[in-house]
Amino acid sequence: MDGRLGTAAGAALLVITMAGCGAPREAAGPPQQAAHLVPPTSSAPPPPQKELPLGGRTVFPHYRVVAYYGTGGTPALGGCGQGSPEQAADAIDKAAQQFATPDRTVQPAMEFIATVADDYPGPDGAYSHQVEMAEVQRYLDVARQHHQLFIVDVQPGSRDFMSAVRPWRDLLAQPDVGLALDAEWRMDPGEVPGSVIGHVGAPEVNQVLDWLADLTRTADLPQKVVVLHMFRASMVTDLQGIAEHPELALVQHLDGFGGVETKMDIYHAIAAPEKFHMGFKLFYTQDHPLLGAPDVLGMRPQPEFVSYQ
Repeated sequence: MDGRLGTAAGAALLVITMAGCGAPREAAGPPQQAAHLVPPTSSAPPPPQKELPLGGRTVFPHYRVVAYYGTGGTPALGGCGQGSPEQAADAIDKAAQQFATPDRTVQPAMEFIATVADDYPGPDGAYSHQVEMAEVQRYLDVARQHHQLFIVDVQPGSRDFMSAVRPWRDLLAQPDVGLALDAEWRMDPGEVPGSVIGHVGAPEVNQVLDWLADLTRTADLPQKVVVLHMFRASMVTDLQGIAEHPELALVQHLDGFGGVETKMDIYHAIAAPEKFHMGFKLFYTQDHPLLGAPDVLGMRPQPEFVSYQ
């Protein structure tokens, strides 16, 4: 064999072999999708819905709410200010159990005055001040330990209610926090809290209710208690014009104090049970005598929200 021919043939064979090693192979058929690339079907459960302290998403008719009213460190304004937050919570639990009935679960509550009316204008001329958030949170934390509702009570002074409520938005965006509007302390310009009895019109109340219902709906919160305090028909003008929202459990809370006959007269004169859930307040020092739980449960219409001051 010609040596040159053998060398050339060997070189050609080497080139073909190397080309074969480096060239991609032709697929035998269409590519198959790897099984692990198919997204798995999710089986994770949806996050649980936010609920009230004792469970559920609606307040009435499952619960009867029994509350202490007041603010921190001020016994004169009610039971929440008598002793420590823990002592107040224990007292609320004890008082609430007197109202247990076979058809209702008792839901204890703290109604905490977070915006307090003053008889002096203060630096901003508002005739009211906000309790420090750290103090409000201290009571809220204890209420949660006891599975109690926490109700932010607002005494606006010379502010309108929306302006006075809005600073408490972050609290109201929580599932166990409700709202109380204290019309007695809503002053017109030039009026001083304590010297006259305040009042508010339905449009101003509705502005707050619309805002709170939207907040509750957007955050997917359970129904919120909203308490309208009054002891005269003139304190909430155009009561029938108050807006109703499924997100809100509206309570008309009748706060008259004194003798039993006086309290009952006020209750029956201005109660609107066809529109509101009924509320009733008991005063430890100003009621003569102090009605007991059986007396309150025997009232018609029967109160669904009872508070002590």
